[in-house]
Amino acid sequence: MSSEFWRLRTLVYLGLWVLIAAVTILARILPLSNPEGGWPAPDFLLALTVAWVLRRPSHLPALAIVLVFLVEDLFLMRPPGLWALAVLAGTEFLRRRQSVVREMNLLLEWAMVAGVMLAMSVAYRLVLVIVMAARDPLDLSVGRLVVTIAVYPLVVWFLQGVLRVRKPATGEVDELGRKL
Repeated sequence: MSSEFWRLRTLVYLGLWVLIAAVTILARILPLSNPEGGWPAPDFLLALTVAWVLRRPSHLPALAIVLVFLVEDLFLMRPPGLWALAVLAGTEFLRRRQSVVREMNLLLEWAMVAGVMLAMSVAYRLVLVIVMAARDPLDLSVGRLVVTIAVYPLVVWFLQGVLRVRKPATGEVDELGRKL
């Protein structure tokens, strides 16, 4: 296959991710009520981004991730760039371990992703405490993190089964002939 096909495919997947991100952000800013005592909604955008970076890191450049999460920060009225920086650090950590994750089963991948998401959340909350910024109640933040980690396998299933974004096969090469 030609390199133009691979570039077009990468751009299509990037556009699809941006579209899903826009829909997810729109759903989060809509005034939908959560029943009292119910579980908080998971952060589908975070779970999808992490799963996608572990499967096809070339589809999601770091700049795109930062820009989308910066827009999310602005729409959700969080400190601009703080959560985007945490997500960038977490996804780049996972991007560097993509070759190791390729050999892992879903359970080990899930555990590693849970640890990274926990570290991102703790770092984000710690910075908010240090600068004395307003933050969500701890139980809400922990509940959101737990639910996000719990739905990760469903997000992986959606990514692989519906969107056809899979881990590269052993020996698969990219458009420049480099091993994936």
